[in-house]
Amino acid sequence: MKAIVYRKNGPPEVLTCEELDKPTPGDGEVLIKVRTAAVNPLDFHLMKGGPPLARLLFGRSKLKRPGVDVAGVVEAVGPGVSQFKPGDAVFGTCRGAFAEYAVAPQTALAVKPESVSLLDAAACPVAALTALQGLRNRGKIQPGQSVLINGASGGVGTFAVQLARIFGARVTAVCSARNEETVRSIGADHVIDYAREDFSKGSERYDLILDLAGNHPFSACKRVLTPNGIHVGAGILAGSKSLVAMLLGLIVALLLSGISRQKFVVFMAKVNHEDLTYIGELLAGGKLKPVIDRTYTLNEVPDAIRYQGTWRVRGKLVIDLDA
Repeated sequence: MKAIVYRKNGPPEVLTCEELDKPTPGDGEVLIKVRTAAVNPLDFHLMKGGPPLARLLFGRSKLKRPGVDVAGVVEAVGPGVSQFKPGDAVFGTCRGAFAEYAVAPQTALAVKPESVSLLDAAACPVAALTALQGLRNRGKIQPGQSVLINGASGGVGTFAVQLARIFGARVTAVCSARNEETVRSIGADHVIDYAREDFSKGSERYDLILDLAGNHPFSACKRVLTPNGIHVGAGILAGSKSLVAMLLGLIVALLLSGISRQKFVVFMAKVNHEDLTYIGELLAGGKLKPVIDRTYTLNEVPDAIRYQGTWRVRGKLVIDLDA
């Protein structure tokens, strides 16, 4: 099978498309014939050799295979798999999604609704789950609340704006002026151009801040939270440049939460079948729609990851293996 791999850390130029053996699913695993995949900031970070937490979680194998978000058709199932059978269309997460075949745990997959395209399905897993769990599980979002999404035009942000509206909140989106029309079209009530205005210095107070940029200290965000407000940092620790920065961020969040009614939380999303199924239902019902900036072929994965590294991506980048 064809697969995108790299053997040393570096820029996208270290990526090559090579012929590898088709993987075999183990206990509780599913072999997927990949039809579409999607790029995440994690792919860019791992190629650069960091961040430290991601290196710890994903290991340091000699042959590295990027790609996490996946959608495709079940080719075979391993022992103990009861939720899927060959021929099922699925979406979720795996390792090495930029390939013709990939193996994933059955717990990291859900059935793709028939009305949902493979491109849309692949764009969702990591970003949509991060937005969902950040708002619902960590942020305890409630109808009528005032919610600010910092980094609203990126992969997670575009899902977060839509999900906050689904949960009945009033949404303020922080992004660049070039993305204002996009975030308004998906449900933002108010848009702040970060180049012209610093939300942390404004007069508005927010019940929930979902911080996807990590470009303001906790003390600045604390100022614009309501007395019982919650600040959720999604993926900020994972993006830290050093282990020290990760630990300091976590310590500060814990300390601030301990001495105030306001809460400060830092988290990373957990992939699970139930939440993926819920995301699929929202997609099928037309309530949620991925914002896809560009699509690429398998051979163009280096270009996709290079563009991801510019941090100017609007929504998601999708890899179409059928193109």
